[in-house]
Amino acid sequence: MSSKPPLSDLNFASQAVFYDPEEHSQSISYPIYMSANFQYGGDIYDQIVAGARKEVNIYSRCGNPTEYKLEEHVAKLTGGTSCLATASGMAAISHALFGILKAGDHVVADLTTYSSTHEFFDHRAQDFGLSVNLVDCTNVKAVEAAFTEKTKVLYVESIANPTMKVPPLKALVELAHARGIVVICDNTFASPAVCRPHDFGVDVVVESATKFIGGHNDAVGGVITLKSDILPADWLEDVRWNTLNKLGAPLSPFNAWLLLRGAQTLALRLEKQCANARKLAEYLEKHPQVKRVFYPGLESHPNYASAKEQLKDGGAMLSFCVVDEASGVRLLKRLKLCSFAASLGGLRTTTQMPATMAFLDIPSQEREAMGVVDGLVRFSVGIEHIDDIIADVDQAIAQMHIDL
Repeated sequence: MSSKPPLSDLNFASQAVFYDPEEHSQSISYPIYMSANFQYGGDIYDQIVAGARKEVNIYSRCGNPTEYKLEEHVAKLTGGTSCLATASGMAAISHALFGILKAGDHVVADLTTYSSTHEFFDHRAQDFGLSVNLVDCTNVKAVEAAFTEKTKVLYVESIANPTMKVPPLKALVELAHARGIVVICDNTFASPAVCRPHDFGVDVVVESATKFIGGHNDAVGGVITLKSDILPADWLEDVRWNTLNKLGAPLSPFNAWLLLRGAQTLALRLEKQCANARKLAEYLEKHPQVKRVFYPGLESHPNYASAKEQLKDGGAMLSFCVVDEASGVRLLKRLKLCSFAASLGGLRTTTQMPATMAFLDIPSQEREAMGVVDGLVRFSVGIEHIDDIIADVDQAIAQMHIDL
């Protein structure tokens, strides 16, 4: 009988589907350990006192077997050496940062990030004694000029929310690592099926697993993965015990199971979603009522060279500009198949107006500097038939000048 091939030799799609069965039952669908507490039978208490942590089950805020299985699976898919699951994407971001930074430290972050991330860097971080410079991280010289002796972290997004800009990861990593600076990359807009920032030297990758990893809009969660020569090999376990366990943002066992199940179809979903997004972007780029399209898979994208090097496909996210905010809102309200909603990354095509939705609390002048202008429409393209998506968008654009 031939032995199984090493997982590292498998195609990404096969790695997404496969994980070892549960040890005791040999179930190929990993169980939900729906328990907050665990009995200290046998010598478990003695092991805990001696320093054992993940080797035994203590309490689900400290870790849960279903969560551990998700972490193992996501680490494999991202190319990381380890993973820590959290209650949300923002929990992943904050715990990764607080696991590194202390009062007095300095961060350089991209000017254009997810709205809650931007707001954290723009004013909340200062409440903890941190200083932050926000710069355009597609400009390597601007990043270098922003570094100080106190800079500990460079923070970017592999595809920026919602402008779709793509920073040059290799160049940024080389610049940061020469100074001992840790690079953190939010990979939510791409997912591991489209981009693996660890392959370009990024130390820490964070994602909202709520989005493409889960893929069904039914579970909230986040993940942090590690592959670094700067941070210790056990850094994420330190974050688990000294940050997550103290701030209290564990992932629930049920959500861990839902996200693990969703991750198995990641490659299949993204293949279809990326193909749909490319065709929709090409259609929009030719539409007379669309001012500009931002999609990393188009040659017209300002960072197309970086996208071609770093992304396996153009991704499932795109944005485009119409004449003004009111026209965009009328467009989205007239969609029938596509969903006008806040989140992204699910099976269904979802849309929003970033300036007056996710970025509403950010002053207009700041939004415009970030590229989040009025009239910018964001699409997370789903797995529906592309002809139906385009027909729905077409009829909505045709009516966007008509008051509701």
